[in-house]
Amino acid sequence: MSARMSLKSDVLVIGGGIAGCATALQLARRGWKVTLLERDQAGVRASGVNFGGVRQNGRDLRELPIAMRARAMWDELPSLIGFDGEFRATGNLRLVSDEDRAVQLDNFFTAATKQGLGLVWLERAELRARYPWLSGKPLRGVLCPNDGHANPRLVGPAFAFAAQESGATIIEHAEITEGWYANATFQLRALDNRTFAAPVLVNCAGAWAGKIAGWFDEPVTLVPEIPQVQVTEPLPYRIEPVLGFVGGDFYLRQTLRGNILFGSGQGRATADALRSQPLPESMKRGAQIAIDFIPDLAHVPIIRTWTGVDGDTSDGVCVVGPSETHPGLFHAFGFNGHGFLLGPAVGAVVTELILDGGTSTDISGLAIDRFRPRRKASAAPARAQHPDEETEASAEENGAQSTDHCPVGVDQHKQAADSQDAAERDQDR
Repeated sequence: MSARMSLKSDVLVIGGGIAGCATALQLARRGWKVTLLERDQAGVRASGVNFGGVRQNGRDLRELPIAMRARAMWDELPSLIGFDGEFRATGNLRLVSDEDRAVQLDNFFTAATKQGLGLVWLERAELRARYPWLSGKPLRGVLCPNDGHANPRLVGPAFAFAAQESGATIIEHAEITEGWYANATFQLRALDNRTFAAPVLVNCAGAWAGKIAGWFDEPVTLVPEIPQVQVTEPLPYRIEPVLGFVGGDFYLRQTLRGNILFGSGQGRATADALRSQPLPESMKRGAQIAIDFIPDLAHVPIIRTWTGVDGDTSDGVCVVGPSETHPGLFHAFGFNGHGFLLGPAVGAVVTELILDGGTSTDISGLAIDRFRPRRKASAAPARAQHPDEETEASAEENGAQSTDHCPVGVDQHKQAADSQDAAERDQDR
């Protein structure tokens, strides 16, 4: 199929997690023709099977500005997606059990409060007084009362439904196997040979986003993360805050129904990272940690467990922002297992970058260029011509103008796009 037979949009989004669906939702609300492509079903992979923590507490400081914006948006879910996602601001309590980790916690407390995050420092005696179900193992803790948890199995699909209702096109079971850039247009080819074209592309492809970035000369190595969660039978509701441990791979929360969810360790994934399963040895270790910190959990039956797959960057911080090599390309991936909170704000920020040419949210520490030497943006497409395209396109490609890197707004898109495509886009809006 040639590029002229492609399904054309104003914007293509690869990846139907919360970040991708939130981006499609915001763009559609502002009148743009958006097509979102998802290899499976929207909202069911990492966005739908995660732990459900809505957490600012303990984040890398580079992520804190977008995290704080995201947290405010969770209060607005009813107007954004039609219901509250079972979000409850129960607090997030970060604990330490040794002095070295206590120094890390203190450093975070000092820096984050300077950025305006509301935190409460708790010594061991205060922890025991507030949370009598805790063992004496934690030395200190930091509570973020504004954090909480939600139901990812409901929130992920809800963002997809809201995007559709706002006018976005969501195409599921569309595995994208190839992408290239020519004539100021991004072209994508699916496994079934369908092709899609747009002057703007948003890469929200989760654990597979590094490969897609590589198609456009910005490869990022992502290591698959396979977190696993265990669920107990319902118990009387006692554990209000979500628990996390500095330097320790353990997290726990209690649902309003009484089930206790906790995670620790990694499961096992297939070579393509499309399927995963829990590992019994990791489950046993996680259960022992839970009992060490909450002794009353001993002998409580575990009724189910699950895993998911996310992509981890080398520095543990996500990538959000414009491409350094191609105008009109934007990235939002590498959430390192803690992107559930960020999704709504990622959609808003990426939309502002695309349509307004900038955002008031500080994302300077999230740029993709931290993974590669800084250089001037490419003056030519990553591939001058796809092998299946007709040779008559080469004349237009040779006349392409060089573009320095900058956030691409509405005016830049109109200048970069082919004039006929731009006219068609205006008719479709």
